[in-house]
Amino acid sequence: MRLDKLLAHSGYGTRKEVKSYIRQGLVSVNGNIIKKDDYHVDQHLDKIMIDGEYVNYEEYVYYMLNKPAGYVSATTDNRYPTVVELIDDYYRDDLFPIGRLDIDTEGLLILSNDGKLSHELLSPKKHCPKIYYARVKGIVDENDIELFMKGIQLEDFTCQSSILKIININNGISEVTVEIYEGKFHQIKRMFLSLGKEVLYLKRLQMNNLKLDENLKIGQYRRLTDEELNRLKNQSVIQ
Repeated sequence: MRLDKLLAHSGYGTRKEVKSYIRQGLVSVNGNIIKKDDYHVDQHLDKIMIDGEYVNYEEYVYYMLNKPAGYVSATTDNRYPTVVELIDDYYRDDLFPIGRLDIDTEGLLILSNDGKLSHELLSPKKHCPKIYYARVKGIVDENDIELFMKGIQLEDFTCQSSILKIININNGISEVTVEIYEGKFHQIKRMFLSLGKEVLYLKRLQMNNLKLDENLKIGQYRRLTDEELNRLKNQSVIQ
């Protein structure tokens, strides 16, 4: 990798700024001052310092975001702000959401630049479970639970068996959780709509074995811990 690109990707400034640092003699590679910004380095083996500070290059990064409504799960969009724009401590352009949540859906969203993990979690063959909390207009009953378990028939496809649990019912509003193994467009909303019920609010609580951090407020994010990442990777490979 080019030295100027590595420094820019590590958060030391724009490509123009880090080129200036290099030409000023502020950057060394394995103890040798390098003044060529197009100098190629091995990001895994070379010891790189800038102004006396070791550069810790991260090839892959992993964020947990408590997604707010009003943001689309995309890297770019012409109409709405994207979830990537919420991550303000990342300096590269290769971050993307793993999976998607509808624009008005809140909750757990993983953002990374790790394409392999994304495939492991999203591949239909992996049957990655996703758990949602929903407020539904209408009375959810045991018959609905059975229909979800059998697989809701929609116009264009039949949903896989899913687990519907009732939390509370009050004034015609049902609070429920739904565990699904797919992620079709508006899937949960369409499942309830097919039963004559409307989803008023939807929030993802869990993806695979990763639960949303309850301390994260809407719109906040943090890096995944090593323990969370290891569990997520190990389970995604096993399934």
